[in-house]
Amino acid sequence: MAKAAMPKAAMSKAALVSLATSVPPNVLLQKDVLAAAWDGFGARFPEFERFSSIFSNTGIIKRHAVRPFDWYLEPRGWPERTEAFLEGAEVLFVDVAEKALASAHLSGSDIDTVVTVCSTGIATPSVEARVARRMGFRSDVARVPVFGLGCAGGASGLSIASRLAQARPGSNVLLVTIELCSLALRHDELTKANIVAVSLFGDGAAAVVLRAGDGGATEVENAGEHLWPDTLGIMGWSVDPEGFGVIFRRTIPDFVRAHLNPAVVRILADMQLTMADIDRFICHPGGAKVVNALETALALDQGTLDCERQVIADYGNMSSPTILFVLEQAVAKGLPARSLLTALGPGFTASCVALRHAA
Repeated sequence: MAKAAMPKAAMSKAALVSLATSVPPNVLLQKDVLAAAWDGFGARFPEFERFSSIFSNTGIIKRHAVRPFDWYLEPRGWPERTEAFLEGAEVLFVDVAEKALASAHLSGSDIDTVVTVCSTGIATPSVEARVARRMGFRSDVARVPVFGLGCAGGASGLSIASRLAQARPGSNVLLVTIELCSLALRHDELTKANIVAVSLFGDGAAAVVLRAGDGGATEVENAGEHLWPDTLGIMGWSVDPEGFGVIFRRTIPDFVRAHLNPAVVRILADMQLTMADIDRFICHPGGAKVVNALETALALDQGTLDCERQVIADYGNMSSPTILFVLEQAVAKGLPARSLLTALGPGFTASCVALRHAA
């Protein structure tokens, strides 16, 4: 008689061992950016006056950039943008990764897998290879560079890194998400989309160390995504002779109000959860109007997403790292039993990660 199959042991969830953030030293005050935009676009773009109110509607007070303010006042091409990207990305990678490793009481040689998320520059070899010697990574470290996720990259990157950690319990996985959005500033694009980009984007990086088995009190419980059909034109890059060109072809706050809720409900259902099971939503704040739309879509009281508003005010929209800046603030305030990270990005995609926190 055949023996009954033994039940499989529950697989250990990946947990957040540490979380760190970093920004470059150059500070761009929103009022100064608006003044420079008037000088650069006002005379050439008749509709600029109508669009200039965007700067005050973002909720941004200041942002950080890899180059000094004056660098952005001149037109730049691919070689100059790429040089600035490689230099700035390497410095930020090392800074934020070393912070995360120090907090986890690890060194670079302890890292088994590195996941690098970035959509604002092209580097081949990728950034983690360029800094491997400085970081002390082993020669057998597994490298997973991820491009093209845009603003959803922080949540999706956390999902990818957690699954890699869960697949090899006890191994250390380092997630670094780094974006230099300021380098996409375009002088030749006389469009509303470009003005939105000028008013919104900043630079920053975040890093997370994950480990399954003995990682820590906050576990990545589950993750899911929703890709809407026929939405490729909502958000993304065009590749032009001068550099990346931002694509915003539909009003994102309106899309969020109309479509986000059923997508999140479906993702949660796949996790065998409901909206009522979520104690706190942690969202990527694309801008003040997007935060308002998120609160409406998720049936939250206006003002609930306080960390999101603070991050957008202090740092602007840094694309993929932004949600991890919000998570850092939420952790400092104390996470409830279950949180759901949500971020929207090119595709058009919603990416969600459920975190389970043991008090």
